[in-house]
Amino acid sequence: MAREYFGTDGIRGRANVHPMTAEMTMKVAMATVKVLRARRKGQPTDRVVIGKDTRLSCYMLEQAITAGFLSMGMHVILTGPVPTPGVAMLTRSLRADVGVMISASHNSFEDNGIKLFGADGYKLDDEIELEIEAALGGDLEKDLALPADLGKAARLDDTIGRYAESVKRSLPRGTTLQGLKVVVDCANGAAYKVAPQVLWELEADVIAIGDAPNGRNINDGYGATATGKLQEAVVDHGADIGIALDGDADRLIMVDEKGNKIDGDQLMAALALSMQDKGELAKPALVSTVMSNLGLERLLKSKGIDLIRTAVGDRYVVETMRAEGYNLGGEQSGHIVLSDYNTTGDGLQAAIKMCAIVKESGQKASEVLNLFEPLPQILRNVEFKEGKPLDEAEVKAAIKKAESSFANDGRVLVRASGTEPVIRVMAEGDDQQKVEDIVGDLCAIIEKVAS
Repeated sequence: MAREYFGTDGIRGRANVHPMTAEMTMKVAMATVKVLRARRKGQPTDRVVIGKDTRLSCYMLEQAITAGFLSMGMHVILTGPVPTPGVAMLTRSLRADVGVMISASHNSFEDNGIKLFGADGYKLDDEIELEIEAALGGDLEKDLALPADLGKAARLDDTIGRYAESVKRSLPRGTTLQGLKVVVDCANGAAYKVAPQVLWELEADVIAIGDAPNGRNINDGYGATATGKLQEAVVDHGADIGIALDGDADRLIMVDEKGNKIDGDQLMAALALSMQDKGELAKPALVSTVMSNLGLERLLKSKGIDLIRTAVGDRYVVETMRAEGYNLGGEQSGHIVLSDYNTTGDGLQAAIKMCAIVKESGQKASEVLNLFEPLPQILRNVEFKEGKPLDEAEVKAAIKKAESSFANDGRVLVRASGTEPVIRVMAEGDDQQKVEDIVGDLCAIIEKVAS
């Protein structure tokens, strides 16, 4: 069965436009309960945790999805604004049957989305998502609860405190960030309260920016996908390090004391080497996606650490980690998964681990967090309105030719986005001009076919 609604990170789209309407969101809740109850063969399924970020449409969607769960006899716990990893944690902590995060992550406020977690705190797997899609097309009203069996809703008062404590547990007791001046960019998103609070509790000197959400400014010039203001602030304040989270705080990009951006590949390299030195790697390996730079792979190999590549999406990183017993994974874009502490990417948790590494080293962030020279890598997007351009013979032949032009000195990756109607074309290699030419040629062919 082909996916109609679920992408690589839940359901996402324009707010108040199908499928991100109040009606559809309510049906998603109803279908989710129907599927989970069928899988449990009659066992009770009665509690759900619902979190959200700060975008305007969350008010509408929170009410709609709550109504859907209540109508099926589920009791709802509302957390208010909280990072996505907080929902994963609270789903487990509160013994809930399902967790919901209402967020479109790094997208602008006009978009929104739904991420679903199972009772174990992991994102629902592909099979369950497909069953939910199938249930959306059926008769959901016949499964509605009787009047006496309708659910109740309550707000969790100590959401921020619970999540803050779970984040801090990733550092050894007694470890602080005292002496570090940190600028944190909260993207006007879900972590606008908790990120500065955690850093302050760990005794860092904290300067917060992007911490005044108004419903429309999430990710607008701030956050992990727009680090310019953070880079300026780090230099202006003479800070030791900068932290950029995205709208739902499940990803992390950092800035060194010189104002230089540090992506997820460099952060994962520093974490992998630190954990290896301390004997904390479950296996000598890091799990990342096909997007990670070849320079990272070469560095890790020189240190006896394997780079295990997966499809793009932190859910696929986590699936591989679980299946093979790895405890460190992530993405170049900044999703970093420390599975000893949480079940999904956690930008704030990764941030305090990185800050601790810098402090322990006694060196500058620019020295500790820039461990390899990335190979020239170019990524471009080609928009398309309909069809499947990658299935065209001309495109397939062009990709094959591009791949064969590299021996061991580069890679080509062409894929359809799981969240947007675009084809992503990436190439990297030792020769900058060659990389540019290959990406340009592939984009031109795809644009011709897609027009």
